[in-house]
Amino acid sequence: MATIPASAPVSSRRPSRTARQAVRIAILVAMLAVVLYPLVWMLGSAFKSKAEIVNNLSVLPREWTPGNFREGWSSLDVSFGRFFINSAVIAGLTVLANAASCLVTAYAFARLRFPLRKFWFAIMIGTLLLPGDVLIIPQYILFKWLGWIDTPLLPLIVPKLLATEAFFVFLMVQFMRGIPRELDEAARIDGCGPYAVFRYVLAPLSVPAIVTTAIFSFIWTWNDFFTQLVYLNDLQKYTVPIGLRLFMDSTGQTSLGPMFAMSVLSLLPIFLFFVAFQRLLVEGINTSGLKG
Repeated sequence: MATIPASAPVSSRRPSRTARQAVRIAILVAMLAVVLYPLVWMLGSAFKSKAEIVNNLSVLPREWTPGNFREGWSSLDVSFGRFFINSAVIAGLTVLANAASCLVTAYAFARLRFPLRKFWFAIMIGTLLLPGDVLIIPQYILFKWLGWIDTPLLPLIVPKLLATEAFFVFLMVQFMRGIPRELDEAARIDGCGPYAVFRYVLAPLSVPAIVTTAIFSFIWTWNDFFTQLVYLNDLQKYTVPIGLRLFMDSTGQTSLGPMFAMSVLSLLPIFLFFVAFQRLLVEGINTSGLKG
């Protein structure tokens, strides 16, 4: 009886495997195009006139209008650079406040022993189910009574110093639970107390979780519109999201070209911040999600 050469199955499988890989790549490219199209279209619209933005659905403009950037930067009563400075200050301080307060709180939940520890941790996790919008009115009443309204550093930064972001506390707790407790015991043998263990052992090893917290804090704060709109009333104290809203006047007329131009610029800090720390971001998410 005739036999089939051993190389035949390999050669017959090779085209099918190549075809499957080509199909996967084509699907990924199609998905990437769908996801990136709005971003690329916004970038192209930043160089279009208002009439062309409405009538031209193509990504590339027929007539380039680079003046949109100059007009968007200086057409409002306040330079758009002021909004960038305000957003940078608020986002930077929020990053520091969240990282410090959530790290200390996570250390207490993950390593220390105190009465009702599991109960308070469950309460903290339960706050994740509470919509943030329901807290706006009571917080506004409290901050108004304290005289914090229209003082951006108080209502937007001070609450972050109290570890109010339960998501970040949970993320850091999960990360710290993956750090061997033998390191704590070795530090205690060397004479370290709880504060020294936190400073010299847990904090340095928690850098990926801290960076993850910093990135998400920066992105969420930079893009925050509603909270900043509620607490800020002075034009000089507005942030980038509120500044973009100013391109639409009370009659509904919108300066589309300058608005898209400033929208493109507003994405650059987020992009650069993410690119700078993306390696530690992935490491922090993976270890925090898998260890517990």
